[in-house]
Amino acid sequence: MQNIFKGLGVALVTPFKQNGDVDYEALERLVEYQLDNGADFLCILATTGETPCLTQEEKVRIRQQIVAQVNGRVPILMGCGGNNTAAVVEELRTADLPGIDGILSVCPYYNKPSQEGLFQHFKAIAQATALPVVLYNVPGRTGINMKAETTCRIAEACHNVVAIKEASGSLEQVDEIIKNKPDDFDVISGDDALTYPMVACGAVGVISVIGNALPKEFSRMIRLEFNNEFAAARKIHHRFTDLYSLLFVDGNPAGVKALLHEMGFIENVLRLPLVPTRVTTLQKMSDILKSLKR
Repeated sequence: MQNIFKGLGVALVTPFKQNGDVDYEALERLVEYQLDNGADFLCILATTGETPCLTQEEKVRIRQQIVAQVNGRVPILMGCGGNNTAAVVEELRTADLPGIDGILSVCPYYNKPSQEGLFQHFKAIAQATALPVVLYNVPGRTGINMKAETTCRIAEACHNVVAIKEASGSLEQVDEIIKNKPDDFDVISGDDALTYPMVACGAVGVISVIGNALPKEFSRMIRLEFNNEFAAARKIHHRFTDLYSLLFVDGNPAGVKALLHEMGFIENVLRLPLVPTRVTTLQKMSDILKSLKR
């Protein structure tokens, strides 16, 4: 099975109104902004979308609205993971997901499985769906790192596991996966700040947070790299250096939501336990945004 999730993937935020309700109108505007400005695929209902704080009814409505709006213009990758393998398997087996082109499934968090446990977990998930599966390794959130050899073992054993969103922060691990992976398995950056070097090493794109606000600029960097124009791409990468760290200093998606609010797209509202970014961080991001737009 071939991976269709390449280039700029945007990990969509979930806009909220001041009263805390989902702002479906703002979501519609944001999706159209992505489609008009270079997004190659959308990643919905994942970490950046504050999915753990959404009700089941909200998740269904968000998915249905985005699928209808996109209408096949770009692929849609949907988050579906957890630390209870049986529950994830049941969700996938019973879900009706028209318009969804693939599943992003995070490494089990909190209960810290062994590498064998990770292999068996993802094997069960892959067997529960006919959709392509993208693994998601993010040890900073889950408390466990999926090693390169485990990733490649899963890729070899499961024909519909097509890629990994790799956010370990280790370029050495990324390089080991790319060196040893099957030909039809891809690596996708899960870290905006490391996207430039990861694509240079052979990654096929990114699932981006910063892409919510600046898809046109970020997608241009990736396209330049695909064309082997690394010097021009590196200039764009360096323009974003300060913004990369500011976006995450107060947690994700607090940074990018503040940036989107500054741009007039959404209210700067998150659901607890997340809170908006500090005023000092927002001011620094605002100054960088003005310089990027010059």
